Amino acid sequence: MKPKYWILGIVALSCFALSFSQQSKTINIDTCEVENSAFNAGEEITYKIYYNLNFIWIPAGEVTFRVRENDTQYHITAAGRTYPSYEWFYKVRDYFETYVDKNTMLPDTFLREVNEGSFTMYNKMTFDQENQKITSFKGKTKETAKEQEVDYAECMHDIMSIVYCIRNKDFDKDNVGARIPIKVALDGEVYPLSVEYKGISKKKKVKGMGRFNLHEFSPELIAGNVFTEDAKMKLFVSADENKIPVLIESPVSVGSVKVVLKEYKNLKYDFVAKAK
Repeated sequence: MKPKYWILGIVALSCFALSFSQQSKTINIDTCEVENSAFNAGEEITYKIYYNLNFIWIPAGEVTFRVRENDTQYHITAAGRTYPSYEWFYKVRDYFETYVDKNTMLPDTFLREVNEGSFTMYNKMTFDQENQKITSFKGKTKETAKEQEVDYAECMHDIMSIVYCIRNKDFDKDNVGARIPIKVALDGEVYPLSVEYKGISKKKKVKGMGRFNLHEFSPELIAGNVFTEDAKMKLFVSADENKIPVLIESPVSVGSVKVVLKEYKNLKYDFVAKAK
């Protein structure tokens, strides 16, 4: 699997994507001040990533999300790497982190370090939520990164903070078919994003983990290095109070990918989404 931003694609899968039909109803969610009730510091979730080429599913690597805290912030990280058996083909070492305010769930600082084959990228963004400005440093490395300032309206999230923010929102049968508009900052640009809620998928089989009751979402994707113009994705989130991503299925620019829950630690609530 050789798209740039390999783990960026995986993190984005857990997030949302561009443009849905305007015929759908809309759920307007306030993401400017959210009380966290979905996760604790100490939570750790690992996903196994499979890549499909010519009808063969290859275990390619893993990505682990961790939550830590200080007095006023959650420190959320995602570290991804390919398995040694896959690195003859393509080697990945990617790292993401964000610091979010405990009272609002808005980000203060976001960092992304991408190392994929011969491709590298460094991006650090600091958010001035009061004055609605982002200071972004972006380049192939930290030493070559160039500064850029971006203005935005209202509040703003990065691709990590928005995932944990949305986990605190509830969905029910009255929301089926609705789309959720959200804006996030990435690479010094602001993207208007949305995702369609498809309802609950009962007793969905998840490789190696059993069957789960899951909320199903259907994002369309931003065409580019990772996704083609007509790519469609399915995102399945646990239908319990934890609301963690359990399974992601999507085509990429070459082949397709599955992101499958492998293990979890220190969830805030009992994991009752697993079907008996």
